[in-house]
Amino acid sequence: MKTIAVLTSGGDAPGMNAAIRAVVRAGISMGMNVKGIRRGYAGLIEGDIIDMDARSVSDIIHRGGTILYTARCPEFKTQEGIDKAIATCKKHGIEGIVVIGGDGSFRGARDLSLGGIPCVGVPGTIDNDISSTEYTIGYDTAMNTAMELADKLRDTAQSHERCSVVEVMGRKAGYLALQTGIACGAISILVPEVKFDLEKDVIEKIKAVHKTGKKHFVVVVAEGVGGVEEIAAKIEEETGIESRATILGHVQRGGIPTVRDRVMASQFGYHAVELLNQGIGNRVVTFVGNEVSDKDIYEALAMKKEFSLDRYNIATAISI
Repeated sequence: MKTIAVLTSGGDAPGMNAAIRAVVRAGISMGMNVKGIRRGYAGLIEGDIIDMDARSVSDIIHRGGTILYTARCPEFKTQEGIDKAIATCKKHGIEGIVVIGGDGSFRGARDLSLGGIPCVGVPGTIDNDISSTEYTIGYDTAMNTAMELADKLRDTAQSHERCSVVEVMGRKAGYLALQTGIACGAISILVPEVKFDLEKDVIEKIKAVHKTGKKHFVVVVAEGVGGVEEIAAKIEEETGIESRATILGHVQRGGIPTVRDRVMASQFGYHAVELLNQGIGNRVVTFVGNEVSDKDIYEALAMKKEFSLDRYNIATAISI
C-alpha cells in the first residue's frame, strides 16, 4: 500500500493519541504516505482529511483525548453513507485505514473492508468491553482516575462518618467499577453483569460491618446500574448513616495516559500498520495471553466477553 489513513471513532480514551502517533510513524517507516481523518466516519464522509508526517504527531504521546477528534455518525450506518466514505477514500488515494475505537467503530471498519477498503481495528475504550481482547486503550488510565477520585471521596466520608455512593462509567460493562471498587476498598460493588439485592448485598452488609466499628463506607456503582441518588437515600434511611451520591462522569475519559496505555497504544498502532503493509484488512488487533495479535473482524464481533466472577467474589469476601 502507498497511502493509508487513521481515524478515531466513538468515545475518546486516554492513549488514542499515542496510537495515532504509532500509526503515522510506523507507516512512514514502511514507506507509506499517512493521512489523518478528522471526526471519525463523519469526517471520512465529508472529506475532512489532512496529510500527516512525523512532526505532526510530535509531543502528543502524553496528551489525553484525540488530536483527530471523534464524532458519532448515524449516516455511516446507511449504505449511502458507506458509499460516500468509499468514494472519499478513492478520491484521496486511501488504500487502507486504521480505525481506533470500540465494537461500533469496528462494524464500520468491517463495512469499509467489504467495500474494498481494507481496515484494521485498534481497541480503544475506557470500558474494556471489547470481547476479542483482554485489554483496550484507555482502560488503565480511567481506572487510575476513578480510583484517585474515589479515594478523595473516601477521605471526606471518613471525616464525616458517611457512606459515599460513587458512580463510575460503564453503561453496559462493570469492569471499570469492579477494578475501582477493589482498589478503593468498597464495601459493595454493583455492576450490570451481576444481579444484586440492595437490602441484602448493600444495606445489611453495611449494618453488619458498622457493628464491628467501621464508621465510613464506599459503594461503587457502574453507570449501567444507575440510580445512585436513590441508592444513597435508601442506605441513609435504612442505616441512619449519612450518605452522599457522586457521579464521576466524563472526567474519567480525560487526563494524561498511564505508561501502560502509552505502551499498549504504541504496540497496537504498529501492529495495525504491519497488517495493512501486507495488504491484510478486515482484522482487529487484540491482546490475549500477554501477546499482541489480531483476529478476523467477524470472529471478533461475534465473541462474548466473560465477566470475572472470581474477582467479583474476591471483592465481596474481603470487603468486611
